[in-house]
Amino acid sequence: MRATAIRIIGIDPGLRRTGWGIVESDGVRLTYVASGLLTSNSEEALAYRLRELYEGLCGVLASFKPQEAAIEETFVNKDARSTLKLGQARGMALLAPAQRGLRVAEYAPNLVKKAVTGTGHAEKRQIQAMIGFLLPKASFDSADEADALAIAICHASYRTSPQAVAARAGAGL
Repeated sequence: MRATAIRIIGIDPGLRRTGWGIVESDGVRLTYVASGLLTSNSEEALAYRLRELYEGLCGVLASFKPQEAAIEETFVNKDARSTLKLGQARGMALLAPAQRGLRVAEYAPNLVKKAVTGTGHAEKRQIQAMIGFLLPKASFDSADEADALAIAICHASYRTSPQAVAARAGAGL
C-alpha cells in the first residue's frame, strides 16, 4: 500500500446479497484491492440472515483493514416490507465498520452513478463499463460487487469535499 493512500470499502447492502468492494486512493489514482459478495440463507429467520451478513462483513473488514467505509443510502421501494428489510440489512452494514472505528459515509444512488459515469441516471452496464475503465484490474462477478466498487469510487471522489469535511467535523470524527 502506498504511504499516502487511503483504503476504502464500498458496501451495497441487501438482505439476499450484500456486495463489497475495496479500493485504494491516493487522491489522484484509484487501485482495485478486492471485491466480493455476501449472501444470506433465505430459509433462515431474519435475525439469522442479518447475523450472516454482519459476520461476513466483519470478516472482510478484518481481512482487508479499510480505513473508511461508504454505503449506499436506501431508496424507498413500493413494497414497505421490502424497504424495511433492506433498512435492517443497511443497519448491519453501517454497524460493522462503525464498531471498528471507521468513518462511515452514505451516498445517494444518483450521486454514486454521477461520480462514476458523469450522469446520475446511468444504467448498470454503463457503471460496470466505467468501473472496468477506472479499475482495469477489477474482477467482479455480480452487479452487487460492481455497485459496491462504484460506492467506494464515489467516496474517493467526495471524501475531501467541503460538505464531507463539515459532516465529519459535526460528527466529531
